[in-house]
Amino acid sequence: MKTNHLITTTLILFVTIIACKKTSTSTTYDCAKIIPTYTTDIKPIMDLNCATSSCHSASAKTNGKDYSSYASTKALATDKAYLGSMQHLSGYDAMPKNASKLSDANLQKIYCWIQNGMPQ
Repeated sequence: MKTNHLITTTLILFVTIIACKKTSTSTTYDCAKIIPTYTTDIKPIMDLNCATSSCHSASAKTNGKDYSSYASTKALATDKAYLGSMQHLSGYDAMPKNASKLSDANLQKIYCWIQNGMPQ
């Protein structure tokens, strides 16, 4: 009887863990020779796709997110949803909303910017 209870409990725990796990993981990029800066590389991407599109600007702040400045973008960039959304991964709201995924080159710049300590 104890064995059946232990097996049942183990199965329930296993199913729960699997169900809570995201189905996709963030793509990683080779950043060996890529050291983007916010001002040169990241700000133009954010302005075109996020901040000045009236979604995540200083005035709009959709879902409390503002990507219009270095400080606000840096503060939000460590959240898993930041890259997960832009990579259109399962379990995240695809961003930019109702638009195509950012190019792999832009996603690589953003990823490498984060990996290199988010230089201004």
